[in-house]
Amino acid sequence: MSIVTTRAPVLGVEDLVVRYDSQALVHGIGFSVAAGECVALVGESGCGKSTTALAIAGLLPDNGRAEGRVTFEGRNLLTLAPRQRRMLQGSQIGMIFQEPLTSLNPVLRIAEQITEVLRQHTALDGHQARQRAAELLDRVHLPRAVQLLDEYPHQLSGGQRQRVMIAMAIACNPRLLIADEPTTALDVTTQAQILALLGELRRDLDMSLLLITHDLGVVAEQADRVLVMHDGHVLEQASTGQLFSHPAHPYSRGLLGASLRKDTPRHYRHERLAEIRTTPRAEGGHDFALSDTALRPGVALTAEPARNDAPLLAVRDLAKTFHRGGEPLAAVRGISFDLWRGETLGLVGQSGCGKSTLGKLVLRLLREDGGALSFAGQDITELSDKQLKPFRRQAQMVFQDPYGSLNPRHTVGEILDAVQRLHLDLDRTGRQRAAREMLDAVGLPADSLQRYPHEFSGGQRQRIGIARALVLRPSLIICDEPVSALDVSVQAQVLNLLVDLRQAYGLSYLFISHDLSVVRYIADRVIVMQAGRIAETGTSEQLWQAPQHPYTRSLIDAVPGRAAPSLSIPDVAVA
Repeated sequence: MSIVTTRAPVLGVEDLVVRYDSQALVHGIGFSVAAGECVALVGESGCGKSTTALAIAGLLPDNGRAEGRVTFEGRNLLTLAPRQRRMLQGSQIGMIFQEPLTSLNPVLRIAEQITEVLRQHTALDGHQARQRAAELLDRVHLPRAVQLLDEYPHQLSGGQRQRVMIAMAIACNPRLLIADEPTTALDVTTQAQILALLGELRRDLDMSLLLITHDLGVVAEQADRVLVMHDGHVLEQASTGQLFSHPAHPYSRGLLGASLRKDTPRHYRHERLAEIRTTPRAEGGHDFALSDTALRPGVALTAEPARNDAPLLAVRDLAKTFHRGGEPLAAVRGISFDLWRGETLGLVGQSGCGKSTLGKLVLRLLREDGGALSFAGQDITELSDKQLKPFRRQAQMVFQDPYGSLNPRHTVGEILDAVQRLHLDLDRTGRQRAAREMLDAVGLPADSLQRYPHEFSGGQRQRIGIARALVLRPSLIICDEPVSALDVSVQAQVLNLLVDLRQAYGLSYLFISHDLSVVRYIADRVIVMQAGRIAETGTSEQLWQAPQHPYTRSLIDAVPGRAAPSLSIPDVAVA
């Protein structure tokens, strides 16, 4: 399938096949990117998006090989000599990587990293290159540009590091910019700034953009055309408007049905999120089906959680100050709220607003400087670590990065057994039975007990993290960005799972996230934090429909996505 455009193509991809050793990861795809156009590659992890980008940029590993044609302004990149191709890389073709902290050299100052590109591709001397580097940092709206040149990547925030990466990518005014998940780990306001910057650069430099993302809100706002990929194949190409209003392929409809976007208000009490089921065909390819989005019988969550008793968690005037370089930093300033049994309380705000610090204070992983905490009617503020042991069984955490929070040297069985041995008076048979029951509850097979974390996908690892938190049968779970690193369809599965488990086990959640669309779906009430304080509290709908605080309004305005025609997702679709 091809989309016709009247503008001359800057990039043309024809019958591209990418192999790692003998295994094909991209299967004969084709598309083009016209001058000044933004084309988005969307799909789940492992579908071939980043592999395609690396093949175009000439950055495949030693065991990778690209076949077919990749033309840049008429020249086939795959047939160029290495030296010729390097002259285009960094000058005419720029690339922004997903994680700037690992892409930037930690032992080199920012100036050295930007001027390296300029020395390689321009005739500027050292002084001129440094001056140009400062101009580039100013161009990407970084304050204190001259001072930042002498800092190291670890001294910058995530958004600042991403801007440095963009400055390096546009140093030589490239004709094509490849952006691989450029906003995935950023909070909503920083994401909005980065996206606005990319749009500004496209206009000012007449630059084409190949945007790789799994965020359909970003696609709706930024892209002119969209390619939907799965298992190394392009399943659908369409203009952005056409894809959102009349998606042709069942998988595309599944992505839209599973996604939480600005233009599609949803809440767990009214509907489940669609989950994509894929079945490999014997002759190759896949069948796709969408799960029913209606609420399951007996799980009609139409009423708010009861507030007949005392709150499960009561927080009063909680405060925490850190001291860095001799300067005090007030991370949490006089926070007070209640969390009721069976309730999901969302906690949102920009990076650095104090959300995660507040979660650690509640779990007693940090000690407060002032204020009080009460759990199930008991003041836990002054309890010793030994006295806190019963509380720790009742309050658990699901972390953002399940791979980093699971011991890679332990099997899943050992991970679940260790937490039980610490807190439960069960023999080995009882612990194994509880572990199997919990794996079944989170949708993992019993043989997972013998496997290691690296043998699972990201969504499966997050299920293991949830099972570890639930195996103690706690009352409170703090979810710290539990779905921020997951694909759209996997995110839908985990959110549906959290809703089901809350109902089955009578859980309460403190759900920390920078994704307002996710919080809008999963939370009963929402706390908006700004600079360590509560800016506003209300139900999900109250905050979205009638935000009272200017900061809340700014967060909602920053959520990516433009209004799109309403889309009716069928319960089941098979191709």
